Amino acid sequence: MGTWRVYLSGEIHTDWRETIMEQSKALGLPVEFSAPVTDHPASDDCGAVILGDESNKFWYDQKGAKVNAIRTRTLIEKADIVVVRFGDKYKQWNAAFDAGYASALGKSLIVMHDPSLTHPLKEVDAAAFAVTETPGQVVDILKYVIHGQLDR
Repeated sequence: MGTWRVYLSGEIHTDWRETIMEQSKALGLPVEFSAPVTDHPASDDCGAVILGDESNKFWYDQKGAKVNAIRTRTLIEKADIVVVRFGDKYKQWNAAFDAGYASALGKSLIVMHDPSLTHPLKEVDAAAFAVTETPGQVVDILKYVIHGQLDR
């Protein structure tokens, strides 16, 4: 197939993305990764900084969300696989939206979260092709689907 395109969505407070990318590189997997803007202040402020400030918080957030959506939607649409990580520290409504969007587009969806989030994420999990708990499991899935070989 050549190079696989994997979009890494969700929680931005841990190094899970870097772990997946480093382990995939160490295995020599032909994967190109992409992600949303993970600089939280930049993501929040991009609309108002680029398009003009807003005194009303609703419109301030709307501008940022729409500018960010240009990147997010484009990269999800181009992805072969979408990985969505849910952390337990914050409610990641945007991650749930990304998972739903990817699912609606028919993308192969892998979800990653702690077992304590199984109940609140049951609908998201039901749409996923795999539900994982660790970056290593995601890498193992990538290795398996790319090479078609299972290490026992």
